[in-house]
Amino acid sequence: MTVTKFQDLPLAKRDREWDASEADKRVRKQAGAEDKPNAKYRKSFIWYNEDDADEFGAYKLPIADVVNGELKAVPRAVFAAAAVMEGARGGIDLPKEDIEPVKEHLARYYAKIGEAPPWER
Repeated sequence: MTVTKFQDLPLAKRDREWDASEADKRVRKQAGAEDKPNAKYRKSFIWYNEDDADEFGAYKLPIADVVNGELKAVPRAVFAAAAVMEGARGGIDLPKEDIEPVKEHLARYYAKIGEAPPWER
């Protein structure tokens, strides 16, 4: 189980709508991962279970979408992932040792957005 490497993706506009299901379709297509996940697909997530890396269900905390042909971090997706880390929608079941690295990863996107993550407020 692992936290993905920080990709430093460019940001989409702050007011861009976030629809995880629709974003996933676009990301799969752009990454050439329509049959199974690959390294390019992985870039749009914060965490995945490396033991099941060939299964789409192994990927959690999506934060990116394809915008005008480019993979971008969507602020509303970052906010949603942070909210889940804080217990929203029932929270998330991650290994204890991955929680802080996930929060650090998300905090880096918060810094790009110009805000503090909820756990630092």
